[in-house]
Amino acid sequence: MALKIAVLKEGAPGERRVSATPETVKKFIGLGAEVAVESGAGHAASYGDAGYADAGAKVADRAATLAGADIVLGIQGPDPASLAGAKSGAWVVAGLNPFGDRARVDAYAAAGFEALAMEFMPRITRAQSMDILSSQSNLAGYKAVITAAEQYGRAFPMMMTAAGTVSAARAFIMGVGVAGLQAIATARRLGAQVSATDVRSATREQIQSLGAKPIFVENVKGIEGEGSGGYATEMSEEYQKAQAELVSSHIAKQDIVITTALIPGRPAPRLISDAQIASMRPGSVIVDLAAESGGNVEGCVAGEIVEKHGVKIVGAKNMAGTMAADASALFSRNLFNFLSAFWDKDKGAPVLDEEIGDAVRLTKDGKVVNQRLLA
Repeated sequence: MALKIAVLKEGAPGERRVSATPETVKKFIGLGAEVAVESGAGHAASYGDAGYADAGAKVADRAATLAGADIVLGIQGPDPASLAGAKSGAWVVAGLNPFGDRARVDAYAAAGFEALAMEFMPRITRAQSMDILSSQSNLAGYKAVITAAEQYGRAFPMMMTAAGTVSAARAFIMGVGVAGLQAIATARRLGAQVSATDVRSATREQIQSLGAKPIFVENVKGIEGEGSGGYATEMSEEYQKAQAELVSSHIAKQDIVITTALIPGRPAPRLISDAQIASMRPGSVIVDLAAESGGNVEGCVAGEIVEKHGVKIVGAKNMAGTMAADASALFSRNLFNFLSAFWDKDKGAPVLDEEIGDAVRLTKDGKVVNQRLLA
């Protein structure tokens, strides 16, 4: 009997993405799996039921989709109570927010599911194609600039006209990970004068390669800002003070600021204070991509646009999800790349190794087993 993969309609408010597309459904079937898709699962992402049926999926209601499922795919982890009908020990493969929603992780364990958190994918070369954080952050960085341009009310590029010159907007990107690099590239394409900063000194060359000006704290020795897996770490008080002084002098001259700084398992670091916001000229825009993790900007509210001192602060929420079709296509490929990489032809199912399996596995045999959650 073929392994059954269930694709559910997302239940989180405002979530428009879907965890499989007709493209990946066809690929899973090519591996020998049976795929069931809940009716309407892809509608908000512009993927209709007919497309899934044409790809070979069985399109049905939720109960029939889950019945006998070995693997349940999701964007945001489904409520464990809503998974009735899936097999005991079934895999739940999705973005599970393990640190932010520990109660749900415990519920997966209690229900006997093996929960696999895609955001815990190790940042190693062979797992790059499986990394949902990178694929979704790339889109978020792009959309952050588009959102800033929409809210700004002025032109981004310099314009020479018979009536005079329009000066180019000045954009400052804080945090040069995947989202930050895409924000730099997008702001440059729109014609802004772009500068960027990061606590990781290795990003200086990346900033310059995209044609932006690096803004870095100098003469603070022994601080590289590079944590395990390529993530940033918290800085010393000396560095934080020097960075605050540098940012304060630079930010007052900026029209657009985009903040992207996140630390896994910790609240987002505060990068911009109310006093620094007040130093910006009226009409400026700040887009905080870390709003859902507490925010990099003082006074930011996730999912809202607030105005302080004449500056608009956009509390970005699920920014990648606002581009549902592309975000779904990338996310679903991440899921397929993950499961197909471990597909055992003889067993007709994926068999995880220790390096990646132990990294993403949260629960098994009724227990929470991930070391990052047990530490």
